[in-house]
Amino acid sequence: MDAVTGAAAVLLGMDSGQARKLAEEKVDFLPQEWLRRMDAMLDRVGEQICPPVADTVQGAPTNAFAKAANSQASPVSGFGYYRLGEDGRLYLASKSEHYHTPMGHNFPGYRLIDNARALGVTNATHNNTRGYITRLCERELVRCANGLARGDVQGLEKVLASTERHVLNRVINLETGSLACEAGIKMMLARFYRLDKTFPAPKYSGKIPVFFVMQDYDGGAMANYHGTTVLAQTFRDMWPELYAGAEAGRLYEVCPIAINNIEDFKEKFARYNTGNYKAAGLIHEIILMNYGGIKLHEDYLQEVYRICHEGDTPILCDEIQSCMWYEGMFLFRLYGLNPDFVAIGKGFPGGQYPASRILLSAEMDNLNQFGALVTNGQEELASLAYLITMEYAQENAEEIRDICAYYEEQAETLKARFPSVVERIEGQGLLSAVTFRDVGETVRFVQLLQEECIDVSAQVYKACCPPAALLKLPLIASRTMVDWMIQRMAGVLTRMKTEAGG
Repeated sequence: MDAVTGAAAVLLGMDSGQARKLAEEKVDFLPQEWLRRMDAMLDRVGEQICPPVADTVQGAPTNAFAKAANSQASPVSGFGYYRLGEDGRLYLASKSEHYHTPMGHNFPGYRLIDNARALGVTNATHNNTRGYITRLCERELVRCANGLARGDVQGLEKVLASTERHVLNRVINLETGSLACEAGIKMMLARFYRLDKTFPAPKYSGKIPVFFVMQDYDGGAMANYHGTTVLAQTFRDMWPELYAGAEAGRLYEVCPIAINNIEDFKEKFARYNTGNYKAAGLIHEIILMNYGGIKLHEDYLQEVYRICHEGDTPILCDEIQSCMWYEGMFLFRLYGLNPDFVAIGKGFPGGQYPASRILLSAEMDNLNQFGALVTNGQEELASLAYLITMEYAQENAEEIRDICAYYEEQAETLKARFPSVVERIEGQGLLSAVTFRDVGETVRFVQLLQEECIDVSAQVYKACCPPAALLKLPLIASRTMVDWMIQRMAGVLTRMKTEAGG
């Protein structure tokens, strides 16, 4: 802190006393008045509370972006779990802007970022000049991922020095979740192929690497989603001719495994971990929010992990979407899992910056960072956003657990009240999916809620995907907000029942 305030005086000409005052300012993360104001505005959702944007622009989108655009709902401003659209209406951000805003919009705690910027803390730097805040963030991520208590410096140093398998003690800072997942996939591939001519022959050189991913209900690989890089896309039935060429050339293969079916995994693992084949890695989410919000069972994953660990097969747990939405910030810890890689992002920086991370073990630390993995991602203010969000999550772990349990409990009442329409509630905690009995009901449910300016979506474009409506309420959701949301969903389901003549 002395270095920052001293630099503010020398470089920015700031009065040293003013700089010290700004650096030591205490910020209330969630003032009671802020919370009360949020709850008090719930009944204004859908109302036009401001004049619409008079002179808008269309931008220069691609055809796909133009087709999907809904500029009326585009943000002019935001407050907590609300977004003010260009049409002047108040929207409920009940999908947390696609997982990016667990703290909602304009979270008071992020004022610390403004203070840091005012003191001259810069954001951009290079890989070999990672700043103090970024290095501190790396240590905090390792501490939390290993379940260590605050202040356990000795325990943290022991973890950081460990060379044991499955101990997460390395962090690579990147920009997006796609790059985080790709980094893990490349480190799995590095056990089969050399990065360049200077590398020695890898451990499994000559073997055909086989990657396991989640299988959809049609037998394909569309239940998994690990980013938009080309290699990861071939893992989910995209670029079929490209993948067919790779498979024919015996470069790598992808093996989809049936959801929550341990016998299926045992059979496929035995088949592809012998002879010319070698199981290269398992890549999975815990909540399949890109496939109906299906939750993988704890006992299933624990047995899968046991088999992989015994078979020298690394595991990448993709928590890009689930991280920060649960007590302890990492869902894999609640499941009692010990992956070799964990990809995180979205929720950690709270929508302030694009900033992902991949945590990995010493054993998987096998590629050079500069040429193979990342060209940027060391932003100091992005790391500060991580630390602020983590501070909130740690201080409010009990409240997070309680609101997750309360929402789950209330969401289940929808199934009990509307059994002819709602088949089940999927997901876990605030990451949830209302699964219907047919696609038409899902589409109608989403349409009616969206007409009320309530964010909800459905994946009706995937083969054999469960007809589910997806919701991701923010961590700052109150019981009042949950009750209001359940009431609105119940109202829509009642209307649907009436329309169907029920």
